[in-house]
Amino acid sequence: MKSYHLTPGAGIDGVTLRAHDEPEPAPGQVLVRVRATSLSMRELLVLDGDYPLPVSPDVVPGCAGVGEVVAIGAGVTRAGVGDRVAATVFPDWIDGPFAPAYAAQLGSSRDGMLTEFALVGERALVHIPAHLSFAEAATLPLTAVTAWNALTGGRPPVPGESVLTLGTGAVSLFAVQLAKASGARVIATTSSPEKAERLRESGADEVVDYREHPRWGEEVRRVTGGRGVDRVVDVAGNLTQSLAATALGGEIAFVGHWLGSDAPDASPSPAALFNAGVVLRPLAVGSRAQFEALNRAVDMWRLRPCVHREFGFDEVPEALRYHRKGGFVGNVVIDHG
Repeated sequence: MKSYHLTPGAGIDGVTLRAHDEPEPAPGQVLVRVRATSLSMRELLVLDGDYPLPVSPDVVPGCAGVGEVVAIGAGVTRAGVGDRVAATVFPDWIDGPFAPAYAAQLGSSRDGMLTEFALVGERALVHIPAHLSFAEAATLPLTAVTAWNALTGGRPPVPGESVLTLGTGAVSLFAVQLAKASGARVIATTSSPEKAERLRESGADEVVDYREHPRWGEEVRRVTGGRGVDRVVDVAGNLTQSLAATALGGEIAFVGHWLGSDAPDASPSPAALFNAGVVLRPLAVGSRAQFEALNRAVDMWRLRPCVHREFGFDEVPEALRYHRKGGFVGNVVIDHG
């Protein structure tokens, strides 16, 4: 078997492909033939040495992968040979609030999914929706779970509420789909007519061009009749504009601090935070229980993720460079064959 390995801080050039003996599962483990993985900005941060959690030297990268079980260790009850499964990004985070004890993460402190065969503890396994291909399902463990947590982790969404999403990244696209399916009015920001059309196709009711409206928070408040939205999924880090867009008592799910913002007023003052009367909720992906709840929703609503482009397993460095360029809509996926 072959697997990729990274050198922390060395970037994409530090990613190497090596051959190994195929492992055997120990008690409580399953051996997964990985069929697809999904890339994200997170992978680039890990490679560049700019990630907030520890990264082990020589670790196998890739936190979001799916495949089929080919062998099980003694005592395994959560999966059987032939099952289609995903591994949770935080293998020890089963349920409840996040805690430092759950910080071990695939693709950084533990070997990830950019490999042909992965050993996974059965507690970290989640069965994937039957109507999704492996490529589609690979988009779920990181970006879809993050969007689900952003929409449901504070308080459950209520039909008729309004939700604002930012841009056309994978998390935002999932947030549009999930919020619309839950009965919300969805407003999205973007930078071009082409991307606006893709957002409308995904379910957005209104689209605000942030190049035309640099103070897009005011424009969002205008299209909501001056009230503001009930919740914002903020993957951009411009909290000043997110606060301006949010109704009194609303919630901002703060996902993307590392992306930052070029706007000079992106960081609000403590007084602005207090006066907004808004709940600010930082979050990191989600637990196994949230992943399972997401899968039930995806299955019930028959949602299909947006896969922008697929690369082969031997094209991982090329895929990472493509992802770094940005400008696309949807998910970049590695097809392991």
